[in-house]
Amino acid sequence: MASREVPPLAEVLGQIPDGRHARGKRHPLPAVLLLAGVAILGGARSESAIAEWGANYGPEWRRRLGLTHPRGPSQATIHRLFRQIDVARLEHCLGQWAEQALACFPAPRAAEGEWPLEGIALAGKTLRGSRKRGAVDTHLLCAVSQRLGVVLGQVAVADKTNEIPTAPDLLAQLALTGRVVTVDALLTQTALAETILAQGGDYLMVVNDNQPTLATDLATLFADPDAVVAQTEEATLHGGRCERRRLLASTELVGYVRWPGTQQVLAMERTVVQKGTGEIRTEWAYAVTSLPPARATPAQLLTLWREHWAIENKLHYVRDVTFDEDRAGVWKDRIPQVMAALRNAAIGLARLSRQTNIAAACRYFAARPDAALAALGLPPRL
Repeated sequence: MASREVPPLAEVLGQIPDGRHARGKRHPLPAVLLLAGVAILGGARSESAIAEWGANYGPEWRRRLGLTHPRGPSQATIHRLFRQIDVARLEHCLGQWAEQALACFPAPRAAEGEWPLEGIALAGKTLRGSRKRGAVDTHLLCAVSQRLGVVLGQVAVADKTNEIPTAPDLLAQLALTGRVVTVDALLTQTALAETILAQGGDYLMVVNDNQPTLATDLATLFADPDAVVAQTEEATLHGGRCERRRLLASTELVGYVRWPGTQQVLAMERTVVQKGTGEIRTEWAYAVTSLPPARATPAQLLTLWREHWAIENKLHYVRDVTFDEDRAGVWKDRIPQVMAALRNAAIGLARLSRQTNIAAACRYFAARPDAALAALGLPPRL
């Protein structure tokens, strides 16, 4: 599998410091993290399910994970260990692993006359079940590779509105040179645009009513039939509907709009036709980008814009539906973030293994624990 090219995740998990006293320590922390990783790869949704994996698969598999006690860790033990984990260190190590994995899968060569563009989507997700139980900082802001769907960084904040001051801290952990950061309207802020440019990156930012002057300027320009624009379009079928997207790009507002580094302004017309009823719905969206026409064609900009929203399907939807994250009851300390970080890593491993259906991948790894261990970088046999 392609995941054999990726640095072993087992080595990364071995770098997480163990803050426990040596006395009375029954289960090595790296072994417990490996148990969590292999169990989540097999579809485990909770601490109890992780503990059951160790009990159900038996002593041979526990030994191969590095667990030396006759019995595997209980749910209570896993809970205590997860409460004590340095979650910032865990996120840092997993982010570094994802960066190395990204380097193992270079982007396909761009078409003739095009520059290769590597997109990173900033997207947030609230852990609703944990929030209802009273957990703190249950909104997670992620930086995700558009191309591979692996999480390059993740930070926790109290709620969605706290994404704005936290986003620069997340970006500071990333290598942005030669990359394009895509954000939704909430994060379309001048300070964030300046941060991205200062780190050598580019941006594509969706513009909405939270930037009313900019939004009005863009709507006025693209309503003008004499505006000079470049454009592209594509159409897709989704069950009972046909969706057509037309992207317009213009340089006419460069030097006019007061937005850091703007080189093009964009508009997307999205038309959806319901085949059964004939109902037609059309909507417009606007964006700005620091990419000049010489570096990004309308087709590439449309792909970057579309792939930003694809993160919802590649990551957040999977965590909600396959791993039932929104109904998770964990709420102590940083355990919700620890579990989310391990789910991110498991999803990344599955995608790097060329798996496109994560639910099917979980069933495969549950039936083939040897494959799950190999994906984590452990030898097939002791």
